[in-house]
Amino acid sequence: MRSTRTRTRAALAAVALIAAAALTGCDWGDNKTSEPFKDAARSHVNNGAPMDVVRGSDGFTNLGTKCDHGNRVYVAYHGDSPYAAVAVVPQDPTCN
Repeated sequence: MRSTRTRTRAALAAVALIAAAALTGCDWGDNKTSEPFKDAARSHVNNGAPMDVVRGSDGFTNLGTKCDHGNRVYVAYHGDSPYAAVAVVPQDPTCN
């Protein structure tokens, strides 16, 4: 009888642990979309035209591009991964 009770308690403890993990969610604090300004200090914000976004197929990197003070800025990112790439075309003639 005692071993049945022990197994029941162990099973309940495992269920409680799984439920607690599910309720706390899977966001480990590195979600770029929910905390968009968790970065370096900013001197200004470019709220002009929206960024042109090219969405890659599933599993591929996405790309955004926008003009800022006559320079074209490209930003490549991959979902919520904590990395990205930035490239700048100085004085891009397509930026009016």
